[in-house]
Amino acid sequence: MPEKKVITGNHAAAYACRSARVEVVAAYPITPQSPVVEKISEFVEAEEMGNTQFVTVESEQSAIAAVIAASQMGSRVFTASSANGLAYMYELLCWAAGSRLPVVMCIATRALGAPWSVWTDHQDAFSVRDVGFIQQFVETNQEAYDTVLMSYRVAEDPRVYLPAFVSYDGYILSHTMMPVQIEDQEKVDEFLPPLKHHINLTDFNNIKSVNAVTPPGMSVRPEGKTPGYYEFRYSMQKAHEYAFEVIEEVAKDFEAKFGRSYGNGIYKAYKAEDAEVLIFGVGSVASESRGVVDTLREDGLKVGLISLKLFRPFPVKYLREAFSNAKLIVVFDRDVGYGYEGILSYELKAALYAGNNHPEIRSFIVGLGGRDVTHDDLYNSVKKSIAEQGNHDIQANVHTEFIGTQLEELGYKKEEN
Repeated sequence: MPEKKVITGNHAAAYACRSARVEVVAAYPITPQSPVVEKISEFVEAEEMGNTQFVTVESEQSAIAAVIAASQMGSRVFTASSANGLAYMYELLCWAAGSRLPVVMCIATRALGAPWSVWTDHQDAFSVRDVGFIQQFVETNQEAYDTVLMSYRVAEDPRVYLPAFVSYDGYILSHTMMPVQIEDQEKVDEFLPPLKHHINLTDFNNIKSVNAVTPPGMSVRPEGKTPGYYEFRYSMQKAHEYAFEVIEEVAKDFEAKFGRSYGNGIYKAYKAEDAEVLIFGVGSVASESRGVVDTLREDGLKVGLISLKLFRPFPVKYLREAFSNAKLIVVFDRDVGYGYEGILSYELKAALYAGNNHPEIRSFIVGLGGRDVTHDDLYNSVKKSIAEQGNHDIQANVHTEFIGTQLEELGYKKEEN
């Protein structure tokens, strides 16, 4: 029978690994991720995860190396990290994706140093957006549990075979307790069958070579270049494109099996049907924005929310549809694309560029380094954007505004670009 528990986001991810029958877990601690693997170690010690191998390593890079090796041997694998630990993994994240390994990994999002902060923002998760992983964001601990399960289904689908990140806000979810339904193991097994790996180096009747310096089976051209790398990259790109269909299928199957839905698995809309103004965000910012939408609706304003769940592959077609009737989009980024603007903002602008609708887009930076993102911050930013709508002098001069800082109190003055 399903069991309801009041647990943290970290422990929700750990319970999802137990439910998914993960076979190899590599663990290295970093705040605020550490309790994920600590809880899994308790499950392993208590013999609640069958023959799961729990590997303690000496660094984050070793953690991802261990799960890469285990995945190539045909095992279902898991690890997790945050911030500078995630950055230390960077080289081998590319290796996992390039090898088309269905690794699932949680990111308990945290600000990157320096200066040091153990509190949340989304800079670490967005910094690995181009390594080749599928990446999803969640708003609740239940969604973290559910999304880990769905990510294994997606990553292990023969049309995809790509690793996947599940990103949730450090402390805001990782250490906050919420009710989470842990599903009956038999139902999870029906939803997520055993892994049938496309490599599996333990299949000695079908010998394979993995990531040789010169890809096997390719002829060498006179100029010395080996055709093969280009084709690998093309196949990765096509796998990301196929992933949209798989993600929607898995989301529908999950809803039918367990009764919980997260939109179409790609984005979640809130009071967006008739909205002329739409807020756009991910994770904790999107969650806080739901109450802001309610307040603005009470003010008589047609405001809604698009909460992006799937960040990679970036769902261009879906967002063009979601924003097809919007007159104004207010983007809240808990990150900075330094030297330009918020990362989510410029990704959205690129997506809508070739679409039929070209709403005004205002970008705000909030909550860096764990700075509180308040209802009033978001509310006032939307009201300001509405009041300034159509003022193209302002639009031309302002890429991004930082909300919730004390810069003016410290003597800094706003400079126009």
